[in-house]
Amino acid sequence: MHMDPALPSLVIVLLVIFLLGLTLRLFNQPHVVGYLLAGVCLGPELLGLISDKELLERLGAFGVVLLLFFVGMEVSPQRLVDNWRVALIGTFAQILISIGVIWLLAKGFDWPMGRTLLFGFVISLSSTAVVLKMLQDWGELDTKVGQNALSILLTQDLAIIPMLIVVNLLGGKEVETTELTMQLFGGTAMIALFAWIVYQGEIRLPLSRWLKNDHELQVFAAMIVCLGLGMLTGLFSLSTALGAFIGGMIIGAAKETQWVHHSLEPFRVIFVALFFVSVGMLVDISLILQNWLQISLLVLAVFVTNMAINAIILRILGSSWGDSIYAGALLAQIGEFAFVLAAVGLHAEVIVETAYQLIIAVISLTLLLSPAWVAITKYILARNGIEISRS
Repeated sequence: MHMDPALPSLVIVLLVIFLLGLTLRLFNQPHVVGYLLAGVCLGPELLGLISDKELLERLGAFGVVLLLFFVGMEVSPQRLVDNWRVALIGTFAQILISIGVIWLLAKGFDWPMGRTLLFGFVISLSSTAVVLKMLQDWGELDTKVGQNALSILLTQDLAIIPMLIVVNLLGGKEVETTELTMQLFGGTAMIALFAWIVYQGEIRLPLSRWLKNDHELQVFAAMIVCLGLGMLTGLFSLSTALGAFIGGMIIGAAKETQWVHHSLEPFRVIFVALFFVSVGMLVDISLILQNWLQISLLVLAVFVTNMAINAIILRILGSSWGDSIYAGALLAQIGEFAFVLAAVGLHAEVIVETAYQLIIAVISLTLLLSPAWVAITKYILARNGIEISRS
C-alpha cells in the first residue's frame, strides 16, 4: 500500500508536541512551554524532523493572527478606553526607561547610538502571543492585571511602526514617503474603527441571521472578518495581528455571533501551537553552549530589568504592589516583534551577524523561560502574603 513518505515524520512531530504538552501540563505548566520545547527538539540541532522553517513560520504567523482575533472578541472596548493611562503612559515610559538602561550599559562597551537604540527597542517589546496564551490558560485575561497587560501589549504592537522607521534611518536607509503615509492613514483608520465600536456598543452584522444555523458558512464568514481585516492592515504596512484584533472586537460586539468561538477554536489551537514550535526552532543550541555565561546573564538581566520597569510604572499609575509585580513578571520577556526589529537592524547594518544571532538566542530563551519566571513570581508573592487581584 502506498504511503506518503512525509507521514511518519508528521506522526512523530504530533507525538512529540502531544507528549511534551501532556508532561508539562501534569506539572501545571501552560501548553506554550511544551510547544516551545517541541520546537527545540524537532529543530535541525536535535531530531531535525522539520526542515522547512519558512513554511512553519508562515503557518505560525496565522496562529498569532487567530490568537489576537479571539482576544479581540473577549475584551471590553470600554475597559480599554478607561485604561488609556496604563496603555499610553505605561508603554511610553517603559520604552524610554529601557533605552536609558541600555544607554548606561552602552557607555561601557562604547556602542554607537544606532545599536543602543535598537537594543533598547528590542527589550521594551513584550510577547503578545505568550502573555495572552498564559492569561487565557489561567483564566486571568479579564482580571485587572490581565487588562493592564493587554493594554500595554497592544500599544507596544503599535509602537513597532515608529521603531522600524527609526532603525532604518539610523542605518542610513531612507524611509519611503508613500509607505509612511500609508502607515499613518492605516493607523488613523484603525483608531477610527475602534472608536466606532466603542460608540456603537452593540453591532448588528449583515447576513448574521442567515448564518446562525449554518456551521460550515460560519467558519468562512469568521475567517473573512479575521483575515480580511488582517490583510487590510498588512496592506497599510501595519501589523496583521492588529487588524485581526479589531476584527475580533467587531465580532464580539455583535451579540448574535457567539458561534465563532466554537467554529474556529480548533484552528486557533493548531496554528498557535505552530507559531510557538517555530519560535522553539530558532533556539541555536550550539551558540548557547559556546556563549552560555554571556547569554545567561543577558537573559537574567532582561527578566529583572523588564519586570522592574513595568512593575514600578504600574505601581505609580495606581496598581497595588501585588498586581504591579505580577504584571511586570508577565511582561518580562522579549516579544516576537523583536525578531522583526532585529532582522531590520541587521539589514540596515545597525548590528552585525554575530550580534543578531545573540539577540535571537536571548529572545528565544526569554520566550521559553517566561512561563517558569511568572510561576516563580506568583509562588514568591503567595509565600509572602502579597495578594493579586482576581477581578
